[in-house]
Amino acid sequence: MVSEETVEGSKRAVDGQWRAYYGGYWIKVYDAPADTLTAKKQLIEALTRRLFNHVEHGLNIPGLRLDEARRAFDAETDAGKKRVKGAMLAGALFNRATAVFTKAVELQGLGIEINVDNALMRQCGEYLQEALALGKMVLHCSGEEGIDELWGEPFKAFVFPIEEFYKSRYIKIGQTMRDIDRLTAEMSAAFETGKMFPGVRPLLSDLARVAKIKCETLHTDPEIFDVWAEFVTAGERVSAFEPQLPQRSSVEEREQAAHGLRLLAAGRELIFNITRARVPMPKSTALLIDRLRQFGAAQATPGAIVVQSAGMARLTPAAPAQSTDHPRL
Repeated sequence: MVSEETVEGSKRAVDGQWRAYYGGYWIKVYDAPADTLTAKKQLIEALTRRLFNHVEHGLNIPGLRLDEARRAFDAETDAGKKRVKGAMLAGALFNRATAVFTKAVELQGLGIEINVDNALMRQCGEYLQEALALGKMVLHCSGEEGIDELWGEPFKAFVFPIEEFYKSRYIKIGQTMRDIDRLTAEMSAAFETGKMFPGVRPLLSDLARVAKIKCETLHTDPEIFDVWAEFVTAGERVSAFEPQLPQRSSVEEREQAAHGLRLLAAGRELIFNITRARVPMPKSTALLIDRLRQFGAAQATPGAIVVQSAGMARLTPAAPAQSTDHPRL
């Protein structure tokens, strides 16, 4: 029988802070603002700024240039360029929707009643819905994959009551925390297979711990100064890690150590990306886990090294060892 305390969405106070249970984690929750047009405007503006902060460059097109952006998209025939111009059009649509919503709030402030059937509200919804459809063309700033969930947040904030939107965010935060723990476990397992990366697990565990705290902490929270500083320094400790090599290491061992450092850097970067975006990045996560497992298998196989080819890792027998007097990279 499932305890009432662990039912999805249940709440409890922990050290004077309310937390809600989503996806196996007790996540810090915040009071949702009143469900007013003004509150929705502020939320959509904040979500739009956050969106442009995480996607590829060049998409923050002013809403005034919406017609130009649409013409450029419609006229493009090259598939690659059309994707980019579609992403730019989506950015213009988001900015136009924000501008329209702002005007609706201003009219409401003058005493003019604005309801969901108002022409401005319908127009705003149409802009956001079209932008959401085009969002599939948008890549994360890493260039590795799209982040549809993040791209759809302003539209969700427009359509759903604010409290329901907050709940949807906690669900995504729980999923993000799950992937942070999953990545950390895979990285620790891969690096502990051999003898070159002793002591890396505590550094990764600490990064995961503070990453989950950062993930649940809003930028408006007074604790963000300590949380962000701890998050950055935990990442710096991972970046500063140096593998341990034998006094007379072979070329293959040095190549293996260098490859491990690249994987360590890639893992740290991915944890940073999903933590800041607060949404999972399944494609990037799956690809990195495959590389980590290949690396772990290579360390467990005497005389084998990992070779990178077209972004994929594979094992290959090592050439006869050549010694060097360098103990480290």
